[in-house]
Amino acid sequence: MIFKMKLRKSFAVIVVIMLILINIVKATPSTQIWIPSTDIQKFKTLHLGIDNYLRLYNVDNSRGAAIYDFGLTGGILNIKNKLQAEAGFDYMYMGDFYYDKSPVYFNAKLATPEDSICRGFPSIAIGAYNFGTKNNLTNYNIAYGLVAKTMGKLGRISAGYYFGNEKVLLDENGTKSNSGLLLSWDRQMTEISDKLWMAVDYQGGKNYLGALNIGFSWAFSDKVSVLIAYDIYNNHNAYYNTKDKNANSFTTQLDINF
Repeated sequence: MIFKMKLRKSFAVIVVIMLILINIVKATPSTQIWIPSTDIQKFKTLHLGIDNYLRLYNVDNSRGAAIYDFGLTGGILNIKNKLQAEAGFDYMYMGDFYYDKSPVYFNAKLATPEDSICRGFPSIAIGAYNFGTKNNLTNYNIAYGLVAKTMGKLGRISAGYYFGNEKVLLDENGTKSNSGLLLSWDRQMTEISDKLWMAVDYQGGKNYLGALNIGFSWAFSDKVSVLIAYDIYNNHNAYYNTKDKNANSFTTQLDINF
């Protein structure tokens, strides 16, 4: 317990330092499909992400509101290409009277690229996201650590762990479910096209964030790409308050770099 408290304080300090450095630039972390990645937005550049999450089928005679996420991420640090940082914010609309009153969430990340320390060294990232502004409602306060390594033609494997606010990250019974594994595989499908990228990622936990996600993206240019994916939730009761497996969703994500 003491170790976890120290970790949380350390992540909080990192986030505060980043927000001071960027003054007003805020945004979502660079991600795979659903989970954070070890990637970092390039120094002095901005990334605009517009994500939509749509339920594919009616559940309990209602399809429910879609979730819209508008985010900006800025590269804020680059020390000799060995230590990099980004930070940003998301504006999320959920179609919910309570959550939509506090729609802004903050995030930040520090990372070392692959091979930056020495040849063969993996990429390592620590960060935090979903720092909302409404106490015990939107302040998920998720901190995480990730390690990633590219395995040649096999693609890149990432693994890590996260924990967050135990008063907000709950299962359907109101029991805390505020931690879990982060896993992913991603690869540029150069055999087909340099523009095609595929990924599978997973976030553990019986809270509403726990999910397996499968998708691909297509780069229309070096600055614009679109991702399409299917989201399979670990606990449908926690996400949509239903046991119906049709509660899974479909996501499209437009990514633009400046």
